[in-house]
Amino acid sequence: MDVLTVRCGCEDTGARLTRSLRETGFAVVTGHPVPLDLMERVYSEWERFFASPEKHDFTFDPKRQDGYFPFRSENAKGYPQKDLKEFFHVYPGTVLPGWMSDATRRLYGALSSFAGELLAVVEDQTPEDVRARLSMPLRRMVEGSPQTLFRILHYPPLSGTEEEGAVRAAAHEDINLITLLVAATAPGLQVLDAAGRWRDVPADAGSIVVNAGDMLQMATGGHYRSTTHRVVNPAGDEARRPRLSMPLFLHPWPEVRLSATRTAKEYLDERLREIGLK
Repeated sequence: MDVLTVRCGCEDTGARLTRSLRETGFAVVTGHPVPLDLMERVYSEWERFFASPEKHDFTFDPKRQDGYFPFRSENAKGYPQKDLKEFFHVYPGTVLPGWMSDATRRLYGALSSFAGELLAVVEDQTPEDVRARLSMPLRRMVEGSPQTLFRILHYPPLSGTEEEGAVRAAAHEDINLITLLVAATAPGLQVLDAAGRWRDVPADAGSIVVNAGDMLQMATGGHYRSTTHRVVNPAGDEARRPRLSMPLFLHPWPEVRLSATRTAKEYLDERLREIGLK
């Protein structure tokens, strides 16, 4: 099955969203309330940031996990090569460059609010026996959570001298409950289907890609799939172009119990160690 495109406000929005998440782990959402001009403003400001040497003044804090992560800071679980990307982590209270507008914080707020609405839709569409497994309702897990992460990613142009096997983002699964990914400035996102084939994820300007993460899979006993995905290296003229993307990772409060053996904090710390960020 292909990743479905789901338009908000339709009679079958919830059913199509959860069907696509169940069968592919992904969905593309249109007709949402997040303004396109706000997305474009944020992309423009962060493009300027990554092109400036001042980015190193904001190098990340290892304890808080916010700030600027230099090129090749992270590797996917099980991969020795570092991904060909740099990025910036934004949480509530993260210090941003003084010249930036409030657009990033407004987009964080808009995406967080919409993510909470989508999670509520997912919960309402989930069978009662699966909901009974949850330690608390999904929507309560994330209400006011300071752990929700807005990550601004920059994939520089390829030089042609990259280490063999190094890619923009190696195959991985997301850690959190659900991810909202603002359509990137260039293609490259692929998802692994049930037959083991890589499929391109469509994402027109203004659309938002939604996918299930490990925590949702764990909390629902596998009812929703945390699907493997990657960002491939472009070829030809596209290789000389940068790519930016902006995922919001919706995280529960640290003490939320995802299973009989793990809290959200315990699982997050485990995964951060595996990808080289802790």
